Amino acid sequence: MTRMWPPGGGTRRPLAPRVAAPREPVDPARIGRRVVRRRAKGMDAGAVAAALEEARFDARQASRHEDLADDVRGPAELAEWERIAQLLADAVPGTVYDPDADGFVRAELAAEAAAAAAREAELREAARIAARADELQALRELGTLEQTEPRTGDEAVRDELTRRAGGYVQADVDAWLAHALAAHLGHYRDQAAREEAVGLLTPPVLAHAALLAELARLVPDSDMDQLAFAARLATTEPEAAGALAVFLTRAARSTPVRDHRG
Repeated sequence: MTRMWPPGGGTRRPLAPRVAAPREPVDPARIGRRVVRRRAKGMDAGAVAAALEEARFDARQASRHEDLADDVRGPAELAEWERIAQLLADAVPGTVYDPDADGFVRAELAAEAAAAAAREAELREAARIAARADELQALRELGTLEQTEPRTGDEAVRDELTRRAGGYVQADVDAWLAHALAAHLGHYRDQAAREEAVGLLTPPVLAHAALLAELARLVPDSDMDQLAFAARLATTEPEAAGALAVFLTRAARSTPVRDHRG
């Protein structure tokens, strides 16, 4: 059953508190590799080989302790010593280890920087969605949402408003987006945005938009109040509403054009 907020009233629902973005979890294995690289910097093959033997000894000792069975830093450090030892073994004799010249390290740092940039972009997008949701909520309370044109990303804002309402469908927001999609308002003027909306909006909203578009073609001077039944049909029977929109499209294309000239 479709749920709508508020059930039976227009009481204002307080905005959900914003949750602080979680910090990046500590990665003991990465810490261990970085410690090894700092220690190995400037070492030649002989010094690295000695450090590797020491790491192997520590690993054998750790294997005797059950409380260290889940340790990931130790094995990561040992693996890094082995990698660096092999790197210097393949290098020109006399070469010393330089993490800045290590291709593996450079690739790892680049991947970490890309991941950090992606996390930052996600945080910015989450903040934008939250701010836009606050804005739309204020417009709803002022009764001017219908006069507002949607922007790129408002499909995600719809989801945020639904989340804030505890999962209840926001009928006024859905109707607003359906009308904008049908009438090509706001960012829906762009065909690419309309095509993208198919994967971003729910079937009832899409069915509502399709039905509105066809009804508007049939009766161009109809207003939204006259087409309120379309929202009810799309909400309760989205598949039927979509099928009706397709049928009306076919009917309009197959209707012969009458010549009214005398």
